Amino acid sequence: MTRSAETPHTSRGPLVHRAWWVAAAAAVAIVVAGAFSTVPGLLVDPLHRDFGWSRGSIGFAASVNMVLYGLTAPFAAALMDRFGIRRVVAGALTLVAVGAALTTVMSAAWQLTLYWGLLVGLGTGSMAMAFAATVVGRWFVERRGLATGLLTSASVLGQMVFLPLLAWIVEHHRWSTATATLALGALAVVPLLLLVLRDHPADVGVEAYGAREFTPRPAPVPGAARRAVSVLLDAARTGPFWLMAGVFAVCGASTNGIMWTHFAPAAHDHGMPTTVAASLLAAIGVFNVVGTVASGWLTDRCDPRRLLAISFALRGALLVFLPVTMAATVRPSMILFVVLFGLLDLATVPPVIALARSFHGEDGAIVFGWVNTAHQVGAALAAALGGVARDVFGTYDVVWIAVGALCAAAALVSLVIRRPAGPERATGGAASVADAAPEAVGAR
Repeated sequence: MTRSAETPHTSRGPLVHRAWWVAAAAAVAIVVAGAFSTVPGLLVDPLHRDFGWSRGSIGFAASVNMVLYGLTAPFAAALMDRFGIRRVVAGALTLVAVGAALTTVMSAAWQLTLYWGLLVGLGTGSMAMAFAATVVGRWFVERRGLATGLLTSASVLGQMVFLPLLAWIVEHHRWSTATATLALGALAVVPLLLLVLRDHPADVGVEAYGAREFTPRPAPVPGAARRAVSVLLDAARTGPFWLMAGVFAVCGASTNGIMWTHFAPAAHDHGMPTTVAASLLAAIGVFNVVGTVASGWLTDRCDPRRLLAISFALRGALLVFLPVTMAATVRPSMILFVVLFGLLDLATVPPVIALARSFHGEDGAIVFGWVNTAHQVGAALAAALGGVARDVFGTYDVVWIAVGALCAAAALVSLVIRRPAGPERATGGAASVADAAPEAVGAR
């Protein structure tokens, strides 16, 4: 007998809750999106060599990609409430495949901006961290921090898996072969997502992970664009939103903006082969998985603001000292940098998602999408200005030091984020630890 989609499953459940399979399918999409984020760093020198384009113009295309990645996220989260997660993500994967494929036939810098900046930016933005927040919010009541950490780490897992391969392809074949490989990989994932990913626990007749009762699937929310803007206007009236946006802009500048876009060419300036630099970035991805999952676990138990402050302070110190660790060969100091930066790279994401959910309840995913927009704006500015600084000064040293100082400021700002005045909006759960006074927060 077939069970209705709104009838809870009453027999003994499976060994692995369906929520974890949905999270795994979502992680695959995020892995693919993450692979696209590191490609510009591999293309800077080949495009400069083949077409004579300035590093500033190449960085501009990367910055457009990053801005649209951020701007798309809140609207994509609202679209998922309207049309469902599966449809939005499948369409996004198709879009990034088209954009990546078109780069193989481009001949002008504006085409790089159009294909990689616009199309790939829109597609990957639909699979950004707001997508992870949506999946976690629908499918998990318990272990939200852990699930968030796992999905966030999937982004760098994509970098870890694809980056060495793509670097090898660029060095031994052509850069266009690397982008074509990514296009095919994105298309190959679409059938898997359609098979496994589901929009809501009610679609398969189960409760969310850790839920005490069955929740019917809510009706589609019309006016996705209008809702995304309305949530932004509401959140923008509160101080904590702007504080979160500010610190997350620094997060974007110090990761996607300079590290994933300019680390490989900066290392190459010191005589390091591109393949070796790409392997170091991949190694950062390995430790990123550990650090992000650990951050999610700690977010379930500690004050998210303190986690943010610690992460930013340590990250800033590492960036300030990065210039003295650069060399033609991999030294112990560079290995130490890779390990520590990897542990801290995305450790800021679970605390910020927890704060957004705590302050804005069911709108938390969309609010985080807007906060993530600030992340990408910061990344875009760092990507563009980093390329300009290299053209002007002939070195990236000033960029590392400047962004490290910004991280120190973000650490201080993180500690003053407080719940906005007004009616209670938190939905409970792990994120509620953000509401406690710092001195009262501890392991639960």
